[in-house]
Amino acid sequence: MRLSLLALPFAAALVKAVHHRDIPYKIKESIQGPPRGWHRNGPAPPDHRIELKIALPQPHSPILEKHLWEVSNPKHERYGAYLSKEETEELMAPHPETLDVVSEWLSSYGIEEEHLYRSSAQDWVTIRVPVALAEEMLDTKYHIYTHSDSGESIVRTTSYSLPEGLHEHVELIQPTTMFTRLKSFKSTLHWSNTVSSGSLSPSTGTLTGPAGNPIDASCNGTITITCLKELYNAVGYNTSATNGNKIAVTGYLEQYANNMDLQQFFQLENPMADGSNYTFVSVNGGLNNQSYAAAGVEANLDTQFAFGLTYPTPPTFYSTGGSPPYIPDALTPTDSNEPYVNWLDYVSSQEYLPQTISTSYGDDEQTVPYNYATRVCLGFAALGARGISILFSSGDGGVGDGDANPATQQCFSNDGTNKTIFIPEFPAACPYVTSVGGTNYIPETAVFFSGGGFSNYFPRPDYQNTAVSKYLQSLAPGTYEGLYNPNGRGIPDVAAQAWNFLIVYQGQTGYVAGTSCASPTFASFVSMLNDARISAGKPPLGFLNPWLYEAGYAGLNDITVGNNPGCGTEGFNATIGWDPVTGFGTPNFEKLLSLAMAA
Repeated sequence: MRLSLLALPFAAALVKAVHHRDIPYKIKESIQGPPRGWHRNGPAPPDHRIELKIALPQPHSPILEKHLWEVSNPKHERYGAYLSKEETEELMAPHPETLDVVSEWLSSYGIEEEHLYRSSAQDWVTIRVPVALAEEMLDTKYHIYTHSDSGESIVRTTSYSLPEGLHEHVELIQPTTMFTRLKSFKSTLHWSNTVSSGSLSPSTGTLTGPAGNPIDASCNGTITITCLKELYNAVGYNTSATNGNKIAVTGYLEQYANNMDLQQFFQLENPMADGSNYTFVSVNGGLNNQSYAAAGVEANLDTQFAFGLTYPTPPTFYSTGGSPPYIPDALTPTDSNEPYVNWLDYVSSQEYLPQTISTSYGDDEQTVPYNYATRVCLGFAALGARGISILFSSGDGGVGDGDANPATQQCFSNDGTNKTIFIPEFPAACPYVTSVGGTNYIPETAVFFSGGGFSNYFPRPDYQNTAVSKYLQSLAPGTYEGLYNPNGRGIPDVAAQAWNFLIVYQGQTGYVAGTSCASPTFASFVSMLNDARISAGKPPLGFLNPWLYEAGYAGLNDITVGNNPGCGTEGFNATIGWDPVTGFGTPNFEKLLSLAMAA
């Protein structure tokens, strides 16, 4: 989906807006300064066009959350009675007065209906305006900010204001104070033509898996589809192509899944799937570039393993477009937000969706403004209320900032105090998604980069109280005091293998690692569970966490060895029960299937 917004008559709009200078303005949002690593350069060019997304308050969101808890709780009589698209939109819709007030405000600047785009629930309004007009509307000044490590530049401000009477009708406007650097989660291994060293056993013969079944010993050095089915006890389970179950993965940052690579992968790892394809969905102008040069390691990994593991379940790949970083000496057309809102807007407007969706992208929680993070998180809650299982990789920085190299991690708060803290990842920290950490080797241990910890934004949800409290009580008094929020939502929830996945990239086989591997893997086994439930006439599992923490954890392999270092510490340790390294552990499909069918 690409927005078709008409260009505003710039000069006329400014003339019309002059009278607003006399209206009392009040600061809506401000930050101390740009996050660590960002440096302010000159002012943004006044004619540079910026895409502003305006979030309107959702007065019925508490009712939406109530529905989510009820339909996701295996003990509740409404378990599995999911809401429809129309029902969720009704609960996400702004008050009619808000629509009128905001429309009047926009109209006073010459921005009429034909110049804007409204989301399906009308809770987001999108406009494209020159920087000069945005500055007039928001009583602010935009500047160019450059990141010292990557060199990328963006157009942002550290404070913006609105007329006082508008505050109750506008929840937030972005991009303004948001300095996210959305990235796919992969360790520093990234891509290698040879397997990484460190296997714990010979590569010939067999090993005994956690379910007592034999596993080819080569799986200790190379992870394939066969290895995962053996390790996670799903050999012999066959999914349906026709019962209505579907699986999807998301792609961002111009990551394109290459179809020739996919077929070569199928021939190598799942010959039954050779010749099959997936449904491609473009979101916000996302492309489907099939040149070898454009193939993305992340997109190839996600599609090859998720679609190879679940074949013949019908698969979907969402390609979400987004403007590149602003280049000061190039004619970059538009600055936009990180892409989750665009993706959420699209999928929320669709009547039918895949029941299981995996995403391997995220950012440091503290770089996402709190009100923006909570708003996006509520969008995931709405999908859960519709019966969709949303899974995110937990990150590759251990307890650090997403950099898998502990020596280069930057573990400082960005609130102006620059104190050392652990850095959780978002959206993995959202309590309405299932966060997936990483393991390696057989027997499985926590992989060193497995993202984990505790959210500084979201309080611990009720479903985590027992498990997380037990873990915290097991820590020695004073452990990492002040470095993490013991009352925050704990991540991850579960885990899966995340090391030495054999994929095909640009016609060559090679190895990748990261929780990018773990999320589509765990999602594939969730999709198999949904397949079985749907074939038996049951609803899909939907938002997984209440079920996982109530009963599903008994179908997971508890990981008790390993830790996730970062920020100059050893990080947290994997231990008996839930831990902030591997959650409750990795799937034992036969046990999970029995538990899922009983729910």
